Amino acid sequence: MKFSNGCWLQKEGTECFAPAQVYFSKIEPEKVSICAPTTKIVKRGDTLGGVNLTIEITAPMPEVLRVQVYHYKGASVKSPEFELSNMSEGNLQASETAEMLIVESGSLRAEIQKENCRIDFYRGDERITSSYGRDMAYMKTAWKGLAYDQGEFENTYMRQMLSLGVDEHVYGLGERFTALVKNGQSVDIWNEDGGTSTSQSYKNIPFYLSNKGYGVFVNHPEKVSFEVATEMITKVEFSVPGERLDYFVINGPTMKDVLKRYTDLTGKPSLPAAWTFGLWLSTSFTTNYDEETVTSFVDGMFEREIPLKVFHFDCFWMKEFAWSDFTWDSRVFPDPKGMLKRLKEKGLKICVWINSYIGQESVLFDEGVKNGYFLKRPNGDVWQWDMWQPGMAIVDFTNPAARKWYSDKLEALLDMGVDCFKTDFGERIPTNAVYYDGSDPEKMHNYYTYLYNKTVYDLLVRKRGKEEAILFARSATVGGQKFPVHWGGDCWSDYESMEESLRGGLSLTMSGFGYWSHDIGGFESTSTADVYKRWCAFGLMSSHSRLHGSSSYRVPWAYDEEAVQVLRRFVKLKASLMPYLYRNAIETSVTGVPMMRSMVLEFTGDKTCDYLDKQYMMGDSLLVAPIFNDKGIAQYYLPKGRWTNLLTGEERAGGSWYEEYHDYMSMPLYVKENSILAIGATDDNCEYDYAQNVTYKVYAVADGNTVSTVVYNKNAKQESSVSVTRQGDRYTVKVDSAKPCRVELVNVENGVLEFTQSGEKIL
Repeated sequence: MKFSNGCWLQKEGTECFAPAQVYFSKIEPEKVSICAPTTKIVKRGDTLGGVNLTIEITAPMPEVLRVQVYHYKGASVKSPEFELSNMSEGNLQASETAEMLIVESGSLRAEIQKENCRIDFYRGDERITSSYGRDMAYMKTAWKGLAYDQGEFENTYMRQMLSLGVDEHVYGLGERFTALVKNGQSVDIWNEDGGTSTSQSYKNIPFYLSNKGYGVFVNHPEKVSFEVATEMITKVEFSVPGERLDYFVINGPTMKDVLKRYTDLTGKPSLPAAWTFGLWLSTSFTTNYDEETVTSFVDGMFEREIPLKVFHFDCFWMKEFAWSDFTWDSRVFPDPKGMLKRLKEKGLKICVWINSYIGQESVLFDEGVKNGYFLKRPNGDVWQWDMWQPGMAIVDFTNPAARKWYSDKLEALLDMGVDCFKTDFGERIPTNAVYYDGSDPEKMHNYYTYLYNKTVYDLLVRKRGKEEAILFARSATVGGQKFPVHWGGDCWSDYESMEESLRGGLSLTMSGFGYWSHDIGGFESTSTADVYKRWCAFGLMSSHSRLHGSSSYRVPWAYDEEAVQVLRRFVKLKASLMPYLYRNAIETSVTGVPMMRSMVLEFTGDKTCDYLDKQYMMGDSLLVAPIFNDKGIAQYYLPKGRWTNLLTGEERAGGSWYEEYHDYMSMPLYVKENSILAIGATDDNCEYDYAQNVTYKVYAVADGNTVSTVVYNKNAKQESSVSVTRQGDRYTVKVDSAKPCRVELVNVENGVLEFTQSGEKIL
């Protein structure tokens, strides 16, 4: 939200109250409190009126400082609030001199000038960002003057601006389909169902990440308005309605370190089961289908030797107008339990579509009304509207009885043979509704999705175990990363939408989310065979891979015979990479560093990487550059170092751009130097013994270096490891494994060693 009119003026009718000085302060063991009048106190009479701000600084975690600013501290803090963890005491160190207050947490330090209440944040001796002048402020719009303001909360905002340096770029703020670098963008943190081709987003996260190696998390579930180098070009502004502002400054020093600490605070991405990394096939949205159709798709994939792991039933597994009643449409599925049994005998997992909206024609509607399970209007009526489902009501997940009721309906599906749920929607949540627990509807608009997905995820954990729990979710807020996996939402079926989908995914993974998927081939309309084949390659080199569309099927033979070959090629490639991919997935669940990484996240400091949004790192070693045109021309950048083509073994020097043609069976896939990729012995299934006959491919080890990697089994237990040390032309290879494996030193003469058990060999 923009308040100013240029550098010096406020908008007409707007008043800005910014701290003028530190009038007094108090240092306590876990908190520093500051009384900050917004006018200079020159004489005693100046204390008799005016606007004061109270600033409190704490250190809830090492390398993290929390700043809370209040105008009226007595204003109630309404629910909900984000669930934060790992906050502890004993991290804060504070001192003062005649001129300043110094507040520290590890190497992160805030220096507050008493004369003018300027706050500078340092990492060691490096100043990373600052607040000064009118940056921190209590803002009033429709201002009538102090004597006529009755303390109403309307037209009241708390604002903070934090400085940006030269060449500083801002990333994150959730899944955003606009430019990857957020400088120059106005962003409202407000979940909306707007597709992938607008500035709206399904997953809004009030957290941004700077390439200077720090992050800022604004701890407000309600709408947070960001002006990223817009209102003031050298500043990030964020503002919230009301009388208080709460934000965290999170130190790195690397961007990855910031994500580790942010997810320490808000929750680590849970580890998805190994089977979830296989290919998912959907019925699509509004298509006509029955068991015969479904079986033909499944058998068609297997007959064409395309490994398939999950079959997904979208909306019309339920009868039209009855969504959601969680009851199979008996007209097309007369024997759902038998059908699921038959599908599972083919080695498939089953996913079904759900949402949290109950249409008036649903058999659950009257039951929900009777028991008070839905959101209500202020007059006590059930909140209903006709957008999406005629007369639909919305389940109130603040009501424990409603949560249990909803879970019980889903539990019956799990007992029938369903394995997981696609939790669709959750964005169109009204702000004029009344909640069972009295939650603020403005705060619940974004937060609703957290309770919705948590309810479903908790059920899966209880019934299937945490190691098997998985969602396919569209909406999210802070903490939603704990309930993977998320997909990008409704995109069109062209190259432009494929490109914007990737931007949205990279933006989301720079916001604390570890895993991401998208609709291969696009959702709306039907792509050309050309787009479909290029999207298949991109989709199978994403953490999770699903074929899904709107009004047409996404099986490859619906496009052309070559599409079958392309899909088979990349499904098998991904299956063979599972020892490498699953190791990265496990590390993501531990660290919070995502599987799919923007180039700037992996190569911070390489200025060419700052804006790259059409290529990415898949895990820590593999660069992926999808092709976004019908000419088959790949354009990509390799950062400095030695890079090896995964598919051909060709080695190239980094620090350069490359342009080349690729047929549909290929795309740029490059392994960075000093890497070991564990390649599995199986390519027809994503679940297998990853350590059995694994091939460790060793790429471009620098002289004097030691590189290593490990292999986990599908139950996330370490089974095998290898290390390689190079001294000149001598390579020392050590393997710790009870199972046979190969070590292949790529582009090294005679560089293949066979191990039948743990040991050491010299090459």
